[in-house]
Amino acid sequence: MKYLRFYEYGINWLHLKLNKRQFLIFSSMLVGLTAGLAAVLLKSTVHFIHHVITDDYSGRFHYLYLFFPTLGLLLTVFFVQRFLQGKLGRGTANILHSIIKKSAILPRDQMYSHLVSSALTVGFGGSAGLESPMVTTGSAIGSNYARTYHLSYKDRVLLLASGAAAGIAAAFDSPIAGVLFALEVILADVSISAFIPLIIAAAVGALCSKIILQEGILLSFHYLQPFNYHFTLFYALMGVLAGLVSVYYVRTFTRIEHLFKPEKTRVYTKALAGGLVLGVLILFFPSLFGEGYSSIKALSDMKADTLLNGSFFSNSGLFSSLKENEWFVLFFVGVLMMIKVLATSITISAGGNGGNFAPSLFVGAYLGYFFSRLISMLGIAKLPEGNFTIVAMAGVLSGIFHAPLTAIFLIVEITGGYELMIPLMIVSAVSYTVVKYFEPYSMDAKKLVKKGHVLTHSKDKSILSSLKIASIIETDFHRIDPGATLRELVEVVAHSSRNIFPVVDKEEALVGVILLDNIREVMFKTELYDSLLVKELMRKPAETVNSEESMQSVMKKFDETGAWNFPVIDHGKYVGFISKSSIFSKYRKVLIKSNIS
Repeated sequence: MKYLRFYEYGINWLHLKLNKRQFLIFSSMLVGLTAGLAAVLLKSTVHFIHHVITDDYSGRFHYLYLFFPTLGLLLTVFFVQRFLQGKLGRGTANILHSIIKKSAILPRDQMYSHLVSSALTVGFGGSAGLESPMVTTGSAIGSNYARTYHLSYKDRVLLLASGAAAGIAAAFDSPIAGVLFALEVILADVSISAFIPLIIAAAVGALCSKIILQEGILLSFHYLQPFNYHFTLFYALMGVLAGLVSVYYVRTFTRIEHLFKPEKTRVYTKALAGGLVLGVLILFFPSLFGEGYSSIKALSDMKADTLLNGSFFSNSGLFSSLKENEWFVLFFVGVLMMIKVLATSITISAGGNGGNFAPSLFVGAYLGYFFSRLISMLGIAKLPEGNFTIVAMAGVLSGIFHAPLTAIFLIVEITGGYELMIPLMIVSAVSYTVVKYFEPYSMDAKKLVKKGHVLTHSKDKSILSSLKIASIIETDFHRIDPGATLRELVEVVAHSSRNIFPVVDKEEALVGVILLDNIREVMFKTELYDSLLVKELMRKPAETVNSEESMQSVMKKFDETGAWNFPVIDHGKYVGFISKSSIFSKYRKVLIKSNIS
C-alpha cells in the first residue's frame, strides 16, 4: 500500500506539472504498459495450465479431454456468478456500448475479471481466443485510469482505445495491427492528434510481449514463398470463399447463441451441457483444444497429417492407414474448419469467456490450406499452400470483424515481411466486400444495432445514438381531460406558454392532443364554451414515442411526419413530450463536451 500511495502521488504530481497534451501522452504509455503486462500474464497463465493438464499425455488420446473443457466452463461460471454477480460484458460490443451509452466508462472489475475467466475457459481447453479478453482488459484499464485522474470524455475514449491497441499489440507482437484495430473497431471519430497516444500504447504493449513471452507462445510464421502474380485470380477466388465462410461463421455463431439463450438462468446446466458437447468434439478433433495456434503453424509448414494425432481413432489401424491418404487428410481439414465455428460458439454461449479473433484466424488458415491443396491435387495449378494458408487468415478476420486494414497488417507483422502484401490486400478487400453485401455490420456491431445503438464512423450519428430519451423529455405541458368543456380548455390555454395540450384520461393514458392553431376559430365563440367538449376538438398525434425507443427511430419519425413534437408514452401512460429543439440542444452540449481536450 505504501508503494501504491507513492505511485499515485507521483502521477498526481505529474498531472499538475505537465500540460494536458503531455500528460495524455505519458498516460498512454502507462496504459500501454499495464495492458501489455496484463496480456502477457494471460497468455503465460493459459500456456501454463495447458502444460500442467496435458503434459503426461500430450499428442495422444486421453479421456480427460472430455472433461477438461467442462471443468473450465463450470469454473468460469462459478467465478462470474460468485464474484461478479453474474455480469461479465463480453466482446467489443461491450466496449462499443460503453462508448455510446456510458460515456466510455467500463466497470473497474473488468480490469481483472476477463483475465481470470478467460484463463479458466481457454486454459482448460475452451475453443476460443484470448485476444478479446485482452482488448476488454486493456480498454477497462484505459477507461478507469482516465476516470481516476478526471480526464475529459474525449481523452477517456482515447485512453480506452489505447488500452485495446496495447492488448492486440501484445497478443501478436504487432503494434501496427494494434493501432489499426483501435481505429477500425473502437474509435468512431479520429483526429491526427489521436495517433500518437495509440502508437505509444501499442508500441509499449508489443515491447512487453517481445521481452517476456517465449517465441513458441506467439503466433509467427517463417515458411513463405515469393508472390507469383500468375496466381492472382486464385487469390481473388480465395477472397470470395473467405467472405462466404465469414458469413457462415457469423450466422452460425448467432444461431448457437440463440439456442443457449432460453437457458439463461440455468447457468450451470448450460455450462455442463456445453462443456460435454465440446469435450466430445475435442475427442474427435484435438486441434479444437484451446486457441489452436499450433495447428495453424502445422498447416503453414505443410504438416496437415499431424492434425490427426491425439484423436479418438488415432490408435486404430484403419485410422493410421487413412492418415497416409491425402484425400482423407484434406477432408479432415475441411470438416475441422466448419466444426471450429461450432466449438467456439458453444464455448462462449455456454458461459465461457473468450473471443472470435483466434478462431477466425484458425478458420481462415484451414480454409486457405483446403482451397490451395484441393486446387493442387486436382491438377489445376500448383499453388503455394503456405502462402494461401496465411492470406486466408486475413480474409476471414477481415470478414468477421469488418477490419481489413487490421487483418492485412497483422499478417504482415506476424510473417515478418511485406512479400505477401498484394495477395493480402486482394483477399481481405474481396472478403470484406462479399461479407458487407450479406452482413452490413460486423458481428459485434450487429448486436448493438439490434438494440438501436447504431455505431458508425460518423461523429454526428454516434453522438445522436448516445442520447437517451429520458434525459430530454419535457413535462411542462398542461394536461386536460377529454370530458372537459371548451371553457375549461380556454382557461388552461390562458395559463400556459405552450401551443400543444395533451388530452389524458383518468388512467393517465394519452387519448389525443389539442393544437392551439386548430382551435383559434372556436376559442372566442362564447356560446360554445359549455357545449363543446375537448374530445370533439382533440386530434390523434402524428406519432408517439416510447421512452425506451432509440434516437435513430425518433429522428426517422420526425423526418417522415414533419412534426416538431411527439408525446412520450411509458407502459401505456403519458409522460411528456420530446421535441426537435430539445434534441438539438442536448446534441450540441454533448458535442462540445466531446471536443474538450
